[in-house]
Amino acid sequence: MVINNFAFIGVLLLGAIGFALAPLLVVFLVAPRKKSRSKLDTYECGVLTFGETWVRFRIQYYIFALMFVLFDIETVFLYPWAVGYAGFGVFALVEMIVFLAILFVGLLYAWLKGVLKWA
Repeated sequence: MVINNFAFIGVLLLGAIGFALAPLLVVFLVAPRKKSRSKLDTYECGVLTFGETWVRFRIQYYIFALMFVLFDIETVFLYPWAVGYAGFGVFALVEMIVFLAILFVGLLYAWLKGVLKWA
């Protein structure tokens, strides 16, 4: 009985690997292989680039994006959590208040550190 369960997991794993590798195999088989200067050139909105193409961005943009992703993901978790703990009453309410308080403390910390200032 246990071997059947492992076999099922193995078949699912092989299927997942197959689905991941199939598009790569198809692209490898049907992609054109002619190389030319225009295909190897950097494309930037139809305009030829001039000067240095690598531009350094301030770290603040990356931190701002990470903060957005962090709080976006955290708020997405609130709805399934609320549905899952719907019958637990006051315990679930207190737990949600603690979760939101931790999020608020993180947001307040980032705000006081100046991470959310755009310029």
